[in-house]
Amino acid sequence: MNGTSTSTTNGPAAGTPQVRLRLSFDLDVDICIVGAGLAGLTVALEAARLGASIAVLEGRHVGWNASGHHLGTVMPGFGLPVAELIERVGLEDARELWALSKEGADYIRATATEEAIPGIALTEGALEVSNVDAGDTLLSRLQTLGEDFETEVEGWQVDRVRDQLRTGRYFHGIYYPKAFQIDGRKYTHGLAAMARRAGVRIFEDTPVVSIDPSGIRKRVVTPSARLRASHIVLAGNVHLGAPLRRLSETLLPVWRYAAVTEPLGERLAETIAFKGSVMDSDGIDHFRIVDGDRLMWSSPETTWRARPTRFASAVQRRISTVFPRLGKVPIADVFGGAVGVTVHGMPQIGQLRKGLWVASGFGRQGLNSSAMAGLLVARSILWGDERWRLFSPFELVWAGGATGRVAGHLIGMWGRGAASAAGALARYREGARAKEVIREARLAEANRQAGTRGPPPRRRPPPGGPRPARPQPPGPSETEMEAHPTEGGPFVSSQESERIRDGSV
Repeated sequence: MNGTSTSTTNGPAAGTPQVRLRLSFDLDVDICIVGAGLAGLTVALEAARLGASIAVLEGRHVGWNASGHHLGTVMPGFGLPVAELIERVGLEDARELWALSKEGADYIRATATEEAIPGIALTEGALEVSNVDAGDTLLSRLQTLGEDFETEVEGWQVDRVRDQLRTGRYFHGIYYPKAFQIDGRKYTHGLAAMARRAGVRIFEDTPVVSIDPSGIRKRVVTPSARLRASHIVLAGNVHLGAPLRRLSETLLPVWRYAAVTEPLGERLAETIAFKGSVMDSDGIDHFRIVDGDRLMWSSPETTWRARPTRFASAVQRRISTVFPRLGKVPIADVFGGAVGVTVHGMPQIGQLRKGLWVASGFGRQGLNSSAMAGLLVARSILWGDERWRLFSPFELVWAGGATGRVAGHLIGMWGRGAASAAGALARYREGARAKEVIREARLAEANRQAGTRGPPPRRRPPPGGPRPARPQPPGPSETEMEAHPTEGGPFVSSQESERIRDGSV
């Protein structure tokens, strides 16, 4: 599933502490978590609820990067397509992994309530649409998801998709009725507030200088203090820094940008009737309606950091291309963040060595995977849950450094170009079929008006009436009668031939 790093809000969420606590004294805890993003905060909250003492170290502030900038879509699955997941680990393990992803989505639904996090703005439903006419592929995926993975899905035909999305660019769709979306920034800060209330100590502006994972008590050094812990969880992204560069280099940094329009009024409702999240099957566009009549749209991405405002016109053009009815929409805000994308397309979850854990690589994975990782790591440390071993086939793989970034950018450009070409071809074929239908209808109408008729219908005799005589074959001609003056006509029987041959005639 696509994890897009964008958010509707720009400032800190309501109730976010304005004073950041920095670690300035030595500390001993059960678990030290590096990174105050969604995965790290989930580990902290769940481990604290299970009775452990927790410290979270964040080099900047809570949710400053990808975790605080996303569209908030929550649905099961991973960035790796389900068919490739089955091919990689087999059907049984793929089903267990999928069940874990559903568990992560259920955790967010239970946590992101208005009572726990006011203003979370939860809405239901997600729709994955195809840029090409791929009905057979749709049926295969529906069968796999519904029967093998026990996920509630519905297949939407072209007419139903276009009734909800007034554009000719989309064909079939898969509707996830149990998927939902929330305000991502508020959810991140809500998790932090809940963790603090559970006893978690979150230290911001506290970068990690070095880590010594050896021994029973691991040591973490910061600029102003030292910390010891039985377990260390690396829950950072591509910004883990020099002490953890080896882990950072297994992630390809991808910056994804998005925009929120000004209020568009009735024309938005007339163009987009679907109230949930919409993403295309090629991973190019991801959008949804927010605040009633504003459109939040994510599309451009780079493998290098850039000012988000540079992409306002790109988002604007993309919206007008997909939905010409909207035209050139006014943009209110543009924002973005970096995600870490793994080479194999799956998150990195598990134990690197005794007491050293990783929960990372959530680029293009979706919110459910970060919640799943947090639950899994906390329960593995404190309960001995061994399900993290399901991720063992997806090892840490070097992402290629600067060369990998260039290659990733070129592959991304090629993929988008190929998807665009395939979509254009599908729309051309659809238009050609429509023109052929119109041509045939016009020809039939012209024939009707000109009085052109087909062959008369074959008449059948009335029941019980005399049947018409069958036409008889033509008799022998006079010439043949003269040439063969036998009584039987031009041919003699076989008996007469035998008599002539015997001399009896």
